[in-house]
Amino acid sequence: MIDLDYLAFLENILTDNRKERFLKVLGNRTKHFTVVVEDVFQMHNTSAVMRSCEVFGIQELNVIEQRYGKKIDKEIAMGAQKWVDINQFDSVTNCISTLKEQGYQIIATTPHENDCLLEDFDITKPSALFFGTERDGLSEEILEKADGFLKIPMVGFTESLNISVSAAIIIQNLTNRLQKSAINWHLSEDEILEKRLAWAKNSIKDIKRIEARYFEENPK
Repeated sequence: MIDLDYLAFLENILTDNRKERFLKVLGNRTKHFTVVVEDVFQMHNTSAVMRSCEVFGIQELNVIEQRYGKKIDKEIAMGAQKWVDINQFDSVTNCISTLKEQGYQIIATTPHENDCLLEDFDITKPSALFFGTERDGLSEEILEKADGFLKIPMVGFTESLNISVSAAIIIQNLTNRLQKSAINWHLSEDEILEKRLAWAKNSIKDIKRIEARYFEENPK
């Protein structure tokens, strides 16, 4: 449960333009789609995928770090890590089971005999979009457990795109279609309040000192 008094206290520190910007951005955020990157060797690609999530309104990015224990490149992410929720998993199995429990279908973004072209993809179902490594693509476990397969139509000689480019194309296409649809894709009121609080805290310098002083003066 969000402490509304504390939220009001923090937002009172922010400018009106900042608060209005939060509400506008949150009005275009969604968890109807979520993105998953699996063992991406070049971490700047994961950071770039995060930027695409932030720019096009995907609120959550899931990172499977089963083989490479790397950290998000903050320079490439350009602050996106402040506005996108990062869920980290140590195995494919844990990630898939968690997302399925949350109601997502598992969609592998890779050419497959039963794949679906991007423009034909059914956007009505909550979907977790999986992207694989630059070298090997998605693991066999994901391919075996996937509920569907999605690919970008290409007409040139090159058979694949860099993961960050593929993610940007797919995320932009699907979120654009989603925002024009009648699907209930928005964040819930509680989710919006949670993000307003988190973003306010991310925006205030010396937040730990301010937070400590507030709760000292306003004990629950």
